[in-house]
Amino acid sequence: MAVYTLKEAKPAPATSKGLLFWLRENLFSNISNSLLTLLGFYIIYLTIPPLMDWMIFDATWSGSKEEIVNSGARWIFISEKFNQFMYGFYPEDQIWRPNLVALISVAFLILLHVIKNLKIKLTMMLLYPITCFILIHGGIFGLETVATEKWGGLMLTLVVAAVGIIASFPIGIVLALGRQSDMPIVKTLCVGFIEFIRGVPLITILFMASVVLPLFFHDGIDFDKLLRALIGITLFQAAYIAEVIRGGLQAIPRGQYEAYKSLGLSYWQGMILIILPQALKISIPNLVGSFISLFKDTTLVLIIGLFDVLAMVTLTTSDSNWLGFEVEGYVFVTMIYWCCCFTMSRYSKAVERKFNTEH
Repeated sequence: MAVYTLKEAKPAPATSKGLLFWLRENLFSNISNSLLTLLGFYIIYLTIPPLMDWMIFDATWSGSKEEIVNSGARWIFISEKFNQFMYGFYPEDQIWRPNLVALISVAFLILLHVIKNLKIKLTMMLLYPITCFILIHGGIFGLETVATEKWGGLMLTLVVAAVGIIASFPIGIVLALGRQSDMPIVKTLCVGFIEFIRGVPLITILFMASVVLPLFFHDGIDFDKLLRALIGITLFQAAYIAEVIRGGLQAIPRGQYEAYKSLGLSYWQGMILIILPQALKISIPNLVGSFISLFKDTTLVLIIGLFDVLAMVTLTTSDSNWLGFEVEGYVFVTMIYWCCCFTMSRYSKAVERKFNTEH
């Protein structure tokens, strides 16, 4: 009887693994790709080294304005005006309060992603905005009251974006379900609201919230300017969220609707337990895209007298002692927006992986 012996596997050819293989497959697979790769390297060579020199190697990081001798970025302007960029006109001795809110927000997002119990999640969602408002605004528990006119900078940007996202989400769900409803009056009202809001720019909504909305109240009622802006932004965003969720609802197979009806579930039970979880999972990428757009659109609050982080660049550079530092300010704000939007994008990817059921 023949005896068979196992031989060791031969190593893979050098041309089918490693760095050279990756370069050949991805950057130099053919003549056109090779030319584009070389062109890309040349553009990087022309732009990145000078940019790094300006931002880092030739930059001025400390000292006074009179001591600037380098030709690079003058980051001492950012360090000098840092509190205004972050908190606007918030009292310096109370800055610990928005800082504590920032820590609570990070912990809230982490716990929301980790905790499985739905009741605990809903409790956290109810307590989170109340806690944040008490800490920032004050007026109770011995905290000094800080009027919204003093809010500004990145803190105001995050407040407007967070309230707009959180408040518009449930309204958008209701509008999406209403647009899909079989009841003519409900459907007409939802369609009319959505199409009207989507037909006008956000700047118009903000003007209406700032100028027109107070006309509906009695004389003597002081309606907070920030609250007016939050109402306008929430209603504006809710219309877009409704269309995104409606797209997710249309992607659900008809058999899912028939399934929950065959189980004897009511309309709301079927929607909450069967349909909406699937529709929201499908809609995550588009929802995050809408949230990122809203975050960037918060810069429009400047037109009604609120100073967000971008408006602070103009305000701080109007100081006669710091004229000519606009470039550093805009670069700093650009990096802030990129970090925030990139973080939102990465977090959405984590949520997508968590709720992925396509095993």
